Amino acid sequence: MAPIQLLNLTRLLHSPTRSIPFSCPRNPLRCNHLNTHPLQQSRISFNRIMMSQHDSAPASQDITKTVRCVIKGRVQGVFYRDWTVQNATQLELTGWVRNRRDGSVEALFSGKPENVDEMQRRCRHGPPDAIVTGFEEFPWNEGPVTGFERKPTI
Repeated sequence: MAPIQLLNLTRLLHSPTRSIPFSCPRNPLRCNHLNTHPLQQSRISFNRIMMSQHDSAPASQDITKTVRCVIKGRVQGVFYRDWTVQNATQLELTGWVRNRRDGSVEALFSGKPENVDEMQRRCRHGPPDAIVTGFEEFPWNEGPVTGFERKPTI
C-alpha cells in the first residue's frame, strides 16, 4: 500500500466525525450493515476499543479530592470557623476546621474536586470581617473523614 493511501486510511479510521462512504445493497440511505465494508469494520473495532477504555475510567462523581489548608491573616475572632462550616456544608464537603495558636486557621476539605476548589476559592476571601493574607494548601493522604466539624484549637 502506498504511503499516501495508508495516510488516508489512517485519517479515516481515526476521524471522529467522518464516515467512510459506501453504498449498502439493501438500503443506501439508512444502512445498519456496517460490517459489510472492511474499512468501516476496522473503524468500528477502533471505536469500540477507544470507548471501552473511556468507559472503564471512573466517573468524576466518584473521585474525591482531599486537601488540608492553612489560612493566615486576620482570621480569628471574625466568625471564620463558623463561616467555613456553613460553606463546607453547603458544598457537601466533609472535614474539619480549627484555630491554631499561631493565629491562623487550619481546615481539611474532602469531596468532589470542583466543590473543594470552590471552597478553597471562598477561603481565600473569607467572611466579611476577615482579612486573608496567606493561603497554603497541602495534600492529605490519611483516612476518610465523615461530616464537617469545628475542632478545638491546637
